[in-house]
Amino acid sequence: MRSKKLFGSRWAQALRWVATIGSAAVLAACGGGGGDGGGDGTLRVALTDAPSCGFDNVYVTIEKISVHKSSTASETDAGWSDITLSPARRVDLLSLSNGVLEELGTTPLPAGSYSQIRLVLASNSTTGTGTATIANAVQPTGGAVVPLTTPSAQQSGLKLQAHFDVAAGQMADVVLDFDACKSIVKAGNSGKYILKPVISVVPRFLSGLQGYVAPSLAAGTTTVAAQQNGVTVRATQPDTSTATFGKFSIPFLQPGTYTLVITSDGHVTGVVTGVPVGTTTTVINGTSTAIATGTSTMANVTGTVSVTSISGTSTVTTALTDATVRALQPLTGGPTIEVGVQPVDSVLGTYSFRLPSAAPVKAPFVSAGTALSFTADTAAAGKYTIEASAPGRTPQTKPATITGTTGATVNFAY
Repeated sequence: MRSKKLFGSRWAQALRWVATIGSAAVLAACGGGGGDGGGDGTLRVALTDAPSCGFDNVYVTIEKISVHKSSTASETDAGWSDITLSPARRVDLLSLSNGVLEELGTTPLPAGSYSQIRLVLASNSTTGTGTATIANAVQPTGGAVVPLTTPSAQQSGLKLQAHFDVAAGQMADVVLDFDACKSIVKAGNSGKYILKPVISVVPRFLSGLQGYVAPSLAAGTTTVAAQQNGVTVRATQPDTSTATFGKFSIPFLQPGTYTLVITSDGHVTGVVTGVPVGTTTTVINGTSTAIATGTSTMANVTGTVSVTSISGTSTVTTALTDATVRALQPLTGGPTIEVGVQPVDSVLGTYSFRLPSAAPVKAPFVSAGTALSFTADTAAAGKYTIEASAPGRTPQTKPATITGTTGATVNFAY
């Protein structure tokens, strides 16, 4: 597994649930959906993962998935339906990229509309201490397996808001997209990591994007992301298996127009604009027209996110440990792209991006089979916008300019 970056802070402050279902109905295997009605349907649930940062393995052990019609139902309320995994299933999230799914099971459900999913994880204390038996753990790149500190609320389940319909006699398909990169937060210099889950609930759409990057990119720390309005919708890493070396697949995308962004350490950023997604998979290219980007020196943009408060007659500044920081790059004539995102350190409130100094290259998508024609956006070389956000606080943005290996420091204060 290839490396990337990390994340950060207190569970009660910073548990962030992402629901990216853009329509009222989850795509059903037989189609359809609707409001409450007679009869039963079926729910099928699978797990997948976005690229992870700085880890060789990220393990979670799943005991149960529960669903409810009410978004406000507590774990003690009646009306829950469960998919119980017996025995509990230990999954390496980093094996679930490029469209790979871990099927978690099915359950019959009364027809109707559902608004909540809970993902129940096993406790580390119940599964032993050996590296092969720790229920929830991470292995930093080149390091040893470390137990993952999980939220105290996990026994009642990690609460996901998700709106989907189950129709009588039909199957509703949902995918839990567990973003390990945003969910594993470094805890200062303690050597510990905290799980602060960021999980998207997405329909199992049949549409998506697929294509190839050149071997020089496939062998590195490359991320291929489908973005809209400067936000990554889904992302993956190129395949490194011999038969499909360099192939990338980003499934489960709603119909629309996307920007494809290719980032890789030591390379310029590649951007393909105006990529359409309909009801099938859009093929960007093949092996003969694989995307290749030139090399680039890299520089670091680092900083701290802090908050100032008044304690008596004193002004106190502390780390804002539930913040998330994004590195954006506005391109000439648009769009603005996201080249990095990470939660801050859960103790120190710090972040660090490693970004290319050379100009990004941009190409318009014409059609499948038509070679992409990239042009360097020299005006955007080394120029970034850093954005900090935190729950209940107004996002802040500041410019950052890097040259060669000379980086920048960008601090945020609330």
